Amino acid sequence: VQLQASGGGLVQSGGSLSLSCAASGRTFSAYVMGWFRQAPGKEREFVGSISKVGNTVYADSVKGRCTISRDNFKRTVSLQMNSLAPEDTAVYYCAAKHIASPTYDSWGQGTQVTVSS
Repeated sequence: VQLQASGGGLVQSGGSLSLSCAASGRTFSAYVMGWFRQAPGKEREFVGSISKVGNTVYADSVKGRCTISRDNFKRTVSLQMNSLAPEDTAVYYCAAKHIASPTYDSWGQGTQVTVSS
């Protein structure tokens, strides 16, 4: 599956932003979809994921502020982020993990999110 993320931008602290990821391929529903982020000088970190039936998992750092959703018909996954803070500044990546795979094996190109204080 190929992924294309979009929706990044500049937002003020306390603001909201929604990211979207469009997937190609006919078996989108067979993938767990995840969001990751990488801040300058830091390692990539897990943000959250959503199973094919909509079960979600979030990192503690974003729990309560982020919501991941997916539309299996449109082959899209979204990340809604609220109450953004400067420490949320990062390049955000969507990723896909086939249900038979132990790792995320498809990655989007990343979209920059910058939160100003």
